[in-house]
Amino acid sequence: MAAYRRPFLDKLAERFGEKARFIQILVGPRQVGKTYAALQWVNNPGSKAVYVSADQLVPPSADWLREQWERARSSGARLLVVDEIQKVSRWSEAVKMLWEQDRQAGHALHVLLLGSSSLLMQRGLTESLAGRFELTRCGHWSWPECAELLGWNLEQWLRYGGYPGAAALVSDEPRWRAYIRDSMIETVLARDVLNAHIVTKPALLRQLFGLVCQAPARIVSYEKMVGQLTDAGNTTTLAHYLHVLAQSFLCGGLPKFSRGVTRSKASSPKLIVFNNALVTAMNPTQHPPPRGLPATERTERSAHWAAWRGRLVENAVGATLLSAAEAEGWTVTYWRERDLEVDFVVETPTELFAVEVKSGRPDRPAGLKAFLNRYPEAFPVVIGGDKLPVEYFFGSNPANLRVDFLRCGLSELLGAPVEVSRTSKMMNAKLSDFDMINFTNPANGKSGSYFARELDGARIFKQLKG
Repeated sequence: MAAYRRPFLDKLAERFGEKARFIQILVGPRQVGKTYAALQWVNNPGSKAVYVSADQLVPPSADWLREQWERARSSGARLLVVDEIQKVSRWSEAVKMLWEQDRQAGHALHVLLLGSSSLLMQRGLTESLAGRFELTRCGHWSWPECAELLGWNLEQWLRYGGYPGAAALVSDEPRWRAYIRDSMIETVLARDVLNAHIVTKPALLRQLFGLVCQAPARIVSYEKMVGQLTDAGNTTTLAHYLHVLAQSFLCGGLPKFSRGVTRSKASSPKLIVFNNALVTAMNPTQHPPPRGLPATERTERSAHWAAWRGRLVENAVGATLLSAAEAEGWTVTYWRERDLEVDFVVETPTELFAVEVKSGRPDRPAGLKAFLNRYPEAFPVVIGGDKLPVEYFFGSNPANLRVDFLRCGLSELLGAPVEVSRTSKMMNAKLSDFDMINFTNPANGKSGSYFARELDGARIFKQLKG
């Protein structure tokens, strides 16, 4: 792990090279390397950084934080990193006071705060630090990251998700499952959630999480959940608990796509688990068929596993889309009318993408066609088809999803494989606002070049159609 540098560190490096305008906050799930990444920066020669941790036997006070802050000032440090900040008594008020003192005195000290309980950090940020901070999200590990660090193929990542700290245990799957359940899931549910929220029915919260893990990428009505869970109360309670689980970086529910906001909020959610490791850990009977089975049994088990793997693929697509949407300011929903369905609907500032996932289960072309008839401005995208293979989707830079979706949607609408090129950097590198993207329709030779910040699907389609 020492040799790998996560991409979000580049964003922090840019901000630390600027004037200290905002407090920098690093948030994300447990066990994805937030502390390690911060230490990589601190230990970088020339960083002039001071690292302190509030993880102590006795929770430190605001006076302790003031002492560490003053030590960083007097040492000439350019950056103060405070880990486990949520353990400092009334930390958000103390940080606000010290930060304002620096602004008044003209100090140039950068500040990076991180902690293991993202829920407690979120509460502190909204209480005292509004307008004074920028968030950097440290998400679950992608397949390219796990491939580079661990040598995993796509099938391993789809099953075991993106927790590199648990990777050494996958050869002993019962031990790996126990570690994920005890050290990851239980820690979040028993410590983070209960410390940050008033949860009147902790047992129900755990049951709800288990139900979501048993039904990844499925649409389940709240009424059906009430019937399956003990002491479930009402649908409002379940909707609130699902929101709490989403804030905890565990799982959540996508609303139904609708031009009417009220309808979408009241819809049955499509359940998405944010890391497939959680799904696998909570479903010990779901695994590929072992070798040596009789032919009949192997055929049956193989069909069952293919269906389950399809759910893992679709769930991972949903989690990837949600991560990209959070970074880019998009919205992700699903669409269903009677027996017609579109897996995901992604809305950017200028495009509407209807996304279908082909992953070994029967195709649903009628749903995509019906959606396009109702919303003709939409661009169809099939993940798992020849225009966007599953391996390419998971192996690409998430920051470039919009360009990939435009390429696929334009190719489908124009009936020709639209070609895309960039005038700077490698195709898989993250786009900057002023990267130039060129789209070409080989069927008629029409083309157009656009800055990344000016991409507009309707405009590009009109240019390529001629």
